[in-house]
Amino acid sequence: MSIKRLLVIVGPTGSGKTDLSIRLALHYGAPILSTDSRQIYRGMPIGTAQPENYQLQQVEHHFIASHDIKEGLNCGEYTVQALSRLEELFTRHDWVVAVGGSGLYVQALCEGMDDLPQADPTLRAELSRRLENEGLDALVAELRDRDPIYYETVDRKNPARIVRALEVCLQTGRPYSEQRTGQRLQRPFQIIKIGIDLPREELYARIDQRVDRMLSEGLEAEARALYPYRGLNALQTVGYREFFDYFDGLISYEKAVELIKRNSRRYAKRQLTWFRRDAEIRWFRPTDDAAMIEYIDSRVR
Repeated sequence: MSIKRLLVIVGPTGSGKTDLSIRLALHYGAPILSTDSRQIYRGMPIGTAQPENYQLQQVEHHFIASHDIKEGLNCGEYTVQALSRLEELFTRHDWVVAVGGSGLYVQALCEGMDDLPQADPTLRAELSRRLENEGLDALVAELRDRDPIYYETVDRKNPARIVRALEVCLQTGRPYSEQRTGQRLQRPFQIIKIGIDLPREELYARIDQRVDRMLSEGLEAEARALYPYRGLNALQTVGYREFFDYFDGLISYEKAVELIKRNSRRYAKRQLTWFRRDAEIRWFRPTDDAAMIEYIDSRVR
């Protein structure tokens, strides 16, 4: 039986992962499996930068607009479904390309998830009450005090992740980050990881240009259509949060656009902080296809 291989492509938002994944998928005759925690949902194509239709027609894609926004697929559920899909894909292909910028989803797919305690309903209700009464900033400040390591990498605008991390800290008396270093699970396929790296100025310029493109493609109208569901975790996402505040009259349109660009740059910085901890990732510029293929082929066993 031939060895099956998962080629994992990671990098910050706006760095060119989608285009690269298609080129490498075509080279290796592989389908693409998304590891993006937002691109899995329908109705969010612009704000989550889902592949365009012509890109979807070039290569077989999985976990793109595959779930209803109200399903609220969490990382554990995603991992179970993605591993099942990989098992099926590997019956037909020797290679699969996994691409996305959601570090936790990538880690769970490649290594498994840590055995964290189940949610305590009473504590969850208390934290939800505090979130409503005190606001997200108060919980973020407490997380900073209890777990400064996780504080540096978490999306601090994502209430679900802040609440879950605090929940684990309070339940166990230990930092959340300390408990996310469990034993790595062995997968029945070889994993090769590459990352996209760009100078900061170039990356930030690309992010600003992408936001401008999203706006011209109708991001505001997409956000308006999603506004009734604004409380869902899937919509605690850069690009939607800022427009929701604009719709509520809290900020101007110009301020919303400014914040989308700023928050996208900050998100990219957090993504890089996460991925740079992984020594298995080899970094390349997004157009260094020849060097990437040479490296990938050298890793094949």
